[in-house]
This record gives sequence, structure tokens and C-alpha cells, in this order.
Amino acid sequence: MRKWHRWLSVFFAIVMIWVAVTGLLHYVVVWWPTAEPSPAALAALEPPPGFVCPEGWRCIAPRPDTGNPLAQYLGLFHHLHAGSEGGIWGEIIVMLSGLALVFFTVSGMWMYFQMWAGRKARGLKKKVFWK
Repeated sequence: MRKWHRWLSVFFAIVMIWVAVTGLLHYVVVWWPTAEPSPAALAALEPPPGFVCPEGWRCIAPRPDTGNPLAQYLGLFHHLHAGSEGGIWGEIIVMLSGLALVFFTVSGMWMYFQMWAGRKARGLKKKVFWK
């Protein structure tokens, strides 16, 4: 188990760091302090009278300008985090890194339990954490 844990961690550590950093950047953008949009800015976003979105189109109302200089990067960080920017292979790698996270959690707990049981069987310290 330790051999698999060690070898898989070499590759997936890089991917997991990537996912962690892009996730943090995503939340930096989301939680960045912003000002409330002015009534004039909100009024400018209203569609003209009688506007109807053409059939087959997806019309999205623009976001009001709240003074967040990073707001333009929100979609990019989300796509980088999800692996979408890497196409199908990026999404597969991100999905496998999620599965690797589960594997590392289970195998790490299994190895810890084996070490703890071995120490207990040899009559060494019976503490949960040891040096």
C-alpha cells in the first residue's frame, strides 16, 4: 500500500496543488470587497423596451460594475479549477485527482492504523500520536 501511496502522490500532488490554487483564486474573486452598484449602473443594464431574446439564443444580462478588478477572471478561474480549459483530458485528470484524494485518505488512514497496531503489539507507547 505504501508503494502505491508514494508513487501516485508524485503525479497527483501537482494536480491537487493546481486545483487548490485555482479554487482559492476563485474565492478571492468571489469574496473581493465590492461596492454596491449605483442606480444609474443598474438602469443601464436594463434591456431596451420591447427587447425579446431571439429564439435559439441565450441572452444573459450583464453583471453590474461593482468595482471588482478581478471579476473578469471569475469564469477563467472556475474553468481552470474544473479542468475545462484542458478539454476532455483536463476534466479526466481533475476527476482522477478527486479519486486520488479519496485513495490517499483511505490508504493514509490504513497505514496509520497498521503502524498503531504494530506499536501496540510490541508494547510501545499506546498513544494515538507518538514521536
